[in-house]
Amino acid sequence: MTNSEQTSVLITGGNKGLGLETARRLSEQGWTIFLGSRDERRGRAAADKLSDGGANVVMVPLDVTSDESVTDAVRLVREHTDRLDVLINNAGTPGKGIAPVDATADEIHSVYDTNVYGPVRVTHAFLPLLQAADHPRVVMVSSAGGSFAVVTDPQQAVSKMHELAYTSSKAALNMITIRYAQAIPQVKFNCITPGEVANHKFTATDMNNHTGQLTVTEGTDPIVKLALSDADGPTGTFTDRLGPVAW
Repeated sequence: MTNSEQTSVLITGGNKGLGLETARRLSEQGWTIFLGSRDERRGRAAADKLSDGGANVVMVPLDVTSDESVTDAVRLVREHTDRLDVLINNAGTPGKGIAPVDATADEIHSVYDTNVYGPVRVTHAFLPLLQAADHPRVVMVSSAGGSFAVVTDPQQAVSKMHELAYTSSKAALNMITIRYAQAIPQVKFNCITPGEVANHKFTATDMNNHTGQLTVTEGTDPIVKLALSDADGPTGTFTDRLGPVAW
């Protein structure tokens, strides 16, 4: 059984990239890490690696597109704790980058199932455990591509990334975050982008074939900052590692 006095966090998509680095950094704070992973083999390998480094980690099989998987994940987490301090909705997909002229509703739906419906499924399912914590926090891993201000700025590379699914899904996630924050004030809801909007930089991950200019550690700075925020911390915000990002 996990010590219920230890701060706990569930990270979706935790077996690699931003999720795994966030897990590593928060484990160094002595937190209990619930490492969500759709791929159980990769998830267990990642959890073993963290455990070898001294982390208190529980691997949680978790496919955010499956109601059954999310329900099973709640059941597993409840076996270890009666509350959840932090939820990090990190799992995401870039889609296929299909141009608007060729995009279909089915292709967009598949991206929304992970990037929009996934965070809603997980947040809804884990809300009772979050509400049992003293000052719960939810961090949504969004993207500068979800910002209308960024996408309409011709100086930003994403303004020339002509696709529908990914950027619109992150814009939807931003709105969802705001609506949660307004409706559930006892839980802090914030979204981040793992880049530096002002400097036109983004983080190198699998999603962009590691073409970003920032390290995965730099990319997790805003995630970790919000995860560590106290009861007086912000809610309903959109930030990167440098500060606020325009909606």
